Amino acid sequence: MAQFSRTWWGQRFLAALEQFTDPARLGRGRSYANNGRIVEYKVAHGAVEAKVRGSINPYFGVYKEPIYRTTIKITQISADNWSTTIRRITSRADLVAKLLQREMPDPIEEVFAAGGLHLLPDSRRDFVTDCSCPDYENPCKHIAGVYYLLAGALDRDPFLLFQLRGLSREKLHAELIRSPLGQILASALAADEVPVVPIESYHTRPTKEPTGTAASHREFWTGAKRLPPLVTTPPVRVPALLVKKQGDYPAFWHKVASFIGVMEELYERVRTKSRQMK
Repeated sequence: MAQFSRTWWGQRFLAALEQFTDPARLGRGRSYANNGRIVEYKVAHGAVEAKVRGSINPYFGVYKEPIYRTTIKITQISADNWSTTIRRITSRADLVAKLLQREMPDPIEEVFAAGGLHLLPDSRRDFVTDCSCPDYENPCKHIAGVYYLLAGALDRDPFLLFQLRGLSREKLHAELIRSPLGQILASALAADEVPVVPIESYHTRPTKEPTGTAASHREFWTGAKRLPPLVTTPPVRVPALLVKKQGDYPAFWHKVASFIGVMEELYERVRTKSRQMK
């Protein structure tokens, strides 16, 4: 099942729908969006137009799968309000930088709220919907299914919100670039063009190296100089190694003197006695 509203603006969009839409209809609409029943979907002239496959229902005299035409419009912002809002946006470097990088800034709604506006739908008054199905409820399940597809489209392209509100992305970009902050940020974001220099081949070409004097067989196997003799290091012997693993005062040792000290003295006496017996 496809997942919708992964972004904060997509979640806000669906949250507005849940305020005035029956949860059962939203569930059926989500099923329509997931099961491919929306056969055509496009955004044109500030509206979403779709064709949705309906259901066969002999009770209502529907014996052939119908195709319903569905339209969703979001209330557009007037040109004067857009001019005021654009001036507020272009006065903030954080918003201009994000928008020029094709990202939706988190505090964007603050600018719209300052003028009593909303970029994201806030209530049922923001939507104008229509469907050719016989359902008297609006939004019907077909409209709800298109809502979910629209939420997924907004996740991928947040600037679709500006288009649905009456401002094309081209107009928005032109206004951002025209502002003083936009000119500075656009020049900083512009990538320096690197000249392309063609080369004959990416493979390393072999080079000729002068050959030295041929070595004799003896010199080939033994080398030109004799290697220094190997120096062997005698192994370090630790007297009474096994005894020392017990520590100075093992559990079975109850005397005051060190157990290791006593055993070293004993080992030394045995060693001396052995040399005397030879």
